[in-house]
Formats: sequence, structure tokens, C-alpha cells
Amino acid sequence: MLNSLRRACMPNVQLQQVRLGHRIRGKAPIFCRTLKERLDELNYKDELYTTRIDIGFPRPKNSSSELRDARIERMKKVKADKNLEQLARNHKLKVDLSEVRKEWLNTQGPNHKKQVADHYGIYEHLYGEGYFVPYKNLEVLYELKDGSSLPVYYGNVIKPAEALNPPTVAYESDGNTMWTLVMSSLDGHLNENDKEYVHWFVANIPGNFIEKGDSVVEYLQPFPLKGTGYHRYSFVLYKQDGRITYDIPQVTSTSPLAARTFETHEWYQKYQDKITPAGLAFYQTDWDYTVKDFFHNVLDKKEPVYEYDFTEPYIKPQTKYPKKEPFNIYMDKYRDPKKINKEYLLRKLKDENPFQKPAPPLRFPNAHPMPKDMPSWLKLHEKKIRLKWGRVNDV
Repeated sequence: MLNSLRRACMPNVQLQQVRLGHRIRGKAPIFCRTLKERLDELNYKDELYTTRIDIGFPRPKNSSSELRDARIERMKKVKADKNLEQLARNHKLKVDLSEVRKEWLNTQGPNHKKQVADHYGIYEHLYGEGYFVPYKNLEVLYELKDGSSLPVYYGNVIKPAEALNPPTVAYESDGNTMWTLVMSSLDGHLNENDKEYVHWFVANIPGNFIEKGDSVVEYLQPFPLKGTGYHRYSFVLYKQDGRITYDIPQVTSTSPLAARTFETHEWYQKYQDKITPAGLAFYQTDWDYTVKDFFHNVLDKKEPVYEYDFTEPYIKPQTKYPKKEPFNIYMDKYRDPKKINKEYLLRKLKDENPFQKPAPPLRFPNAHPMPKDMPSWLKLHEKKIRLKWGRVNDV
């Protein structure tokens, strides 16, 4: 009782904590926030801006349970067929890959496509918080010069030289529907990071006849800049509720590049009551020689090139008696690199004779003795030349 009265009469004084002779900074553990409270504060996201919205078509009527039951029944029939089992044991069973792909597209294919598109950030950069499941299968093929075709899947690499001409686009549709096809570059705008370049825009496509649609923006080849890595190019197929006249100026192959500036998020918000995304395909590409030709011949401007600007390496002041450093390597730090390369080149050309075969290399370079009076730094130098190590390979 006496202790409780004393404790009640004492002022509220926070004692300084001392541990192993050092004062602990900050609040005492009983007054600090827990780790969970701190993580919740750091990882807080406003639901108004982070909640994802499905802007595509709803799932087809075939439920997942019905598809699973059909798959189980099919597997039972396959396992009951002794002939198939015998062929599989003897490694002679042939599988029709077209049937496998067809089943994949009708079951888990659209969800797999969505997951891959999320991984590459396609929906985030096109629609912000919006996304859709591509239930409509969109086949895009680039025709090559040798007669073969290069398909656009979901993130595969296609070089600019292989995508100079517009691709062939196919999808299943009846003649009573109308579609819009948009191809845009998500990473290639030269002046504005949050904008895109529209490379192809075909509207009011009757059924699956792309050639009968209205060409709003003519096709333009990809042109990823040198030194900027891989660029993403997406094809999105939209289903229209009817014929639409888009408020987009006509762009031809001779139009300036600035006329192709595009923002899918803003454009879709304007026409979201009339169009619904249904199909998706995208690929990646990086620089090749056709990009330089495109800038010089089409845009008539110098090609921008991005590269690292390395600073000059720091070399400490020279000392009279350097310790624990090879003599030749230490001295080369303070010499002109051009003179060093010239010395190596002259030494290499000294033993070259255009009318004789080169001398065979030493079979066991380290086994051949060196002069006893040769200094250690020069032995190391000769060893590198024999083994073709270091700077001797650069000239």
C-alpha cells in the first residue's frame, strides 16, 4: 500500500535508458510503434487509386467447374484406352499440338495471357488501374522475306528489320460485328515519357477483314533507340458497339512523327462507352541497323544514341618507391595509353612475316624457363604474352 502511494505521488519522469555504458536513442520500446504499424504506414495505398477495374468482357458462360469436369472425363477415357497407353510407353504417341493449343485457349489461356501482360506492365501503362482478360484470341504474324512468318505472342523478341511491313492479323468473328485495332509503342516516345506513339490504327473493321477497315493511322515500323534496351509494342483489339468516327487526325507515312503522339488511357476514357478491349498481343524489340536508316531516310534527322558517360578513373599521385606493386603496371598508369598500345602493336608486328607461316604456339608455355637474371615484373609480363592474357589481346 505504501509503495503504491509513493508511486502515485512521483512525477511522470521518463528515465534515460543505459545499456552497456551507451545511452539508447529514441523512445523506449513501450512507447514506440510496432513493426507492423510502421510497415502498414510505409505500404499504405489509397484504394481510390489502386483498386483495379476490369474493363473487358465478362467470363464466358462455361464455368470453371464445367470445364474441370469435362477435362476429368476426357482424362478417364484416355487412361482407359490401352492402345494409347502402349504407344506412350513405347514413345510412339503423337500429340496434335493444334488441339492442345485450342484447348488451352478455351480454358486457362486468357488468364495466362493476363498474368504475362501484368508481368510486363502492359495494363498499367495502357490503362492505369484498368485491365481486361483477353478472351478473344488475336493472332499477329509478320511475313519474312524467306516466305516464313514470325508470330507475335506475349513478350517474344522481334527485331525491327523483321517488322518493317504491317503484319497479318487474324481472329474469329462474324460479319455483323465491328472492331478497332490499335498498335502503340509503350516506351519509345522521344519527348514525353508518359505518352506513346501510335504505329497503326484501323477502325470500323467489319468482321475480321482488316483491309476493309478505316485506316486512321498508317503502319510505322518500330524504332527503338540505341542504348535504351528493349521496347514494348502492343496490339489491342476493341469491339465496337457500332460504327464510330474517332476524333483523331488522319496520319500517313509522310506525316511528322509528332502527329503520332498518343495516350491510350485518355483515348479510352473518351470512347469507353462505345468500345471494349477483347484481344491482346505484344512483343519486345531492340535496336538494329534499320533504326539508323529510318532516322536518316524517313525522319531526315540524326539518330539519337544513348550511352554511358564514364568519368575519368582516379589515379593517386605518383610515389618515388611504390611498394607491393609490379613495376611495369605501376608505370603504365601514368603513361599515355596510345603509346602503350603502339608498343604492343610494334612488338606484335615485329615477328609477323606475310610470306611465312606463323610460329606454332608453345605447347607448355609455363614450362619453358626464363633467364635467371630477368626481374620478376618482366617475368610476369612475358608470362602474360605467352598465355595471351591482358592488353596484348587488344592490339
